[in-house]
Amino acid sequence: MWTEKVELPFRYDFSFVLKRLEEDPLIHLHMEEEWVDVPLVMEDESREVARVESIGTIETPAFLITGETEKETVLSKIHDIFIWNFNMDRIEEHFKGSSLENLQNEFPATPVVKSFHLYDALMRVIIHQQLNMAFAYRLSTRFVENFGEQWKGVWFYPSPKTVASLSYEDLTALQFSRRKAEYVIDTSRKIANGELDLYEFTSLSEEETIDRLTEIRGIGKWTAQNWQVTGLGRADLFPEADVGIQNAWKHYFGLEAKPARSEMIEESREWAPYRSYATLLLWRSLMQE
Repeated sequence: MWTEKVELPFRYDFSFVLKRLEEDPLIHLHMEEEWVDVPLVMEDESREVARVESIGTIETPAFLITGETEKETVLSKIHDIFIWNFNMDRIEEHFKGSSLENLQNEFPATPVVKSFHLYDALMRVIIHQQLNMAFAYRLSTRFVENFGEQWKGVWFYPSPKTVASLSYEDLTALQFSRRKAEYVIDTSRKIANGELDLYEFTSLSEEETIDRLTEIRGIGKWTAQNWQVTGLGRADLFPEADVGIQNAWKHYFGLEAKPARSEMIEESREWAPYRSYATLLLWRSLMQE
């Protein structure tokens, strides 16, 4: 067992991170004690659980990282997931004088955080698309509890190979629609047989990634955009088709009706290259309602 202290030289709201993670019943965390257990799959396919515990504040963020093996690899993965290599102070400076300045002042240091694994993130956005949040998490929880594995009290998603071996009926029995069952299993089969390599997208642009992913049945623009934020941690994605973002936009800008997508796209250009952070600020304003 080892423990490493990590201090960040910029503001970072870890309480908000935990609040977002808490929405997923599969994630093992403690809000009051401010820790989360992160399931990690190592290069040799072995499993590790690293605990990330906040011992600082928004102004002076500091963390204790605890693990059992491969200290340097685990620390690298944790830095990558929580995007600690990006100075959050840039966001505040960027939004000064913009139409989001008031929202940035209300919710400073709101970070983008990745899902724990690229494949998990893709399965989650496919399962969750076009569903209300409560039922979406019910389905993804059933998916993992039935076909994944719990290790040291922490849930790991099933591997692409495991999901590729399922029948569509295995998922429809869990209240998946037939089409959604096909999307999940067929996409997993593409990954398992090497036809789709999720890590290749790290070297492609946002638009190239959208173009490639939307060639896959069951993945539309919304799913491709959201996966790039939650999976790849990209900073400049704006999902203008997202109903939650439309509602947040309407509320924040004091509109009587939802904005047109063309209006949102045009206005959001002002927030580039940090439109993912703008999206989080808008989402966060809804969470306060």
